[in-house]
Amino acid sequence: MAKLVINAWNKKFKINKDLYGQFSEHIGRGIYEGIYVGEDSTVENVNGLRCDVVRALRDIQVPVLRWPGGCFADYYHWKDGIGPKEGRKKIVNANWGSTVEDNSFGTHEFMELCEQVGCEPYICGNVGSGTVEEMSDWVEYLTCGGSSPMSELRAKNGHPQPWKVKYWGVGNENWGCGGNMTPEQYGQAFRRYRTFCRNYGDNRLYCIAGGADVADYNWTEGVMKTAAFCGERRLMDGISLHYYTQPNTWDHKKRATEFDVSDYYRGFVRARRMEELIEKHCEIMSRYDPRHEIGLVVDEWGAWYEVEPGTHPAFLYQQGTMRDALLAAVQLDIFNRHADRVVMANLAQMVNVIHSIILTEGDRMLLTPTYHTFALYKEHQDAQLLDSWLETEEIGDEESRILNMSHTASMKNGVLTLTISNLSLEQSEQIDCYLLGFYGTTIKGRLLQADCAAHNTFEAAQQVKPRELQGAAFTDSGLKFMLPPCSIAQITVSGS
Repeated sequence: MAKLVINAWNKKFKINKDLYGQFSEHIGRGIYEGIYVGEDSTVENVNGLRCDVVRALRDIQVPVLRWPGGCFADYYHWKDGIGPKEGRKKIVNANWGSTVEDNSFGTHEFMELCEQVGCEPYICGNVGSGTVEEMSDWVEYLTCGGSSPMSELRAKNGHPQPWKVKYWGVGNENWGCGGNMTPEQYGQAFRRYRTFCRNYGDNRLYCIAGGADVADYNWTEGVMKTAAFCGERRLMDGISLHYYTQPNTWDHKKRATEFDVSDYYRGFVRARRMEELIEKHCEIMSRYDPRHEIGLVVDEWGAWYEVEPGTHPAFLYQQGTMRDALLAAVQLDIFNRHADRVVMANLAQMVNVIHSIILTEGDRMLLTPTYHTFALYKEHQDAQLLDSWLETEEIGDEESRILNMSHTASMKNGVLTLTISNLSLEQSEQIDCYLLGFYGTTIKGRLLQADCAAHNTFEAAQQVKPRELQGAAFTDSGLKFMLPPCSIAQITVSGS
């Protein structure tokens, strides 16, 4: 029997809802077919946006969506994607398969998507191949409500009123595809571009600097030193971090559905490295920002495998299994534990690319097991993280050892929510949960459980989905329940 203690007296800090964000880039079928099908499509749509996908995103309360990239962002010129579609410039998407990008999904379509989903837009501007004027004009086009060249152009294109845009990325991966800069070069570029990202009316930008790849602590050090502040004035609101879980090697990634026990445990060792990365990057940030005014934004994360057979290698289309649902749960728990410094996280990528929550094929759509992880975790959004302690043990093989369980406990509107995962492939766990400072009166539970390689297909789209958790009950000290192997449970307790 495992012991879990939840201290409802000790409410730590708010879990920002934006930790449950998504990311969508112009790769393969991520935008076109996956989200946008055009107004004339036989697939049910509103203004070209797939109704089934929008409904699914609304159901899990997606809070924020990053676009247009990724590497595509520093190749993208936003004026190519506005105005009448027949007049929009066609380009070659050199980053992702050299396909023709017709720019039929641009600024207006993205903002419409965010409105339909009910989420915040997070736009990543072009530093790598764009100009300061270009980025400044984009901010003006989106957010200026007065009479100006860009606001008049926006009105001419059918949207007289300005939009609200909070999150603004000043470049992407500028250590690589965004310009191959040094930290100091990018820091100086950030200072210039940021200066001309103006606030119009009551719209206030939260400007995010392009941060490090994995453990490049030298990048974080150089950018923070160069660009975090100008004298006493803070220039950046956040800085990003990118980290993908790869259980094998980048040259031999294996498919999502083809892995052995060693791959399974190794994947969790590498997924849990996220905690070390967050702590070390935040330690560097604190040297230059001791008051913790600058947030860490993990705006690309997920599990990256080999593409599915018969698909374009540059389209990054992969399946999603129960293993990936568990990997997502473990990393969401890490973000929750560090929600005092991590202000946003964006799974890469939302539809049909890498660690997707949704896959589409023609007029068919399926929800991956990872989608259901986000469904089970959505009650943590803007809740208070509760102090908690879980008795765990190590499992694994000779090469890789991991803790057998992971969890988050939070409180919102008088309801305690617990999400807890059992990573063991074979062993069930009886959980004896002690509740301190909270008396429960009603209990509900849902369970996502399947073989680690189980996944949904277009022929069998409901193979992996949540069901009611059986047997959860109150005890004199709290509650108890059984957690089967390879599972994620969500338990909500109402009371006082």
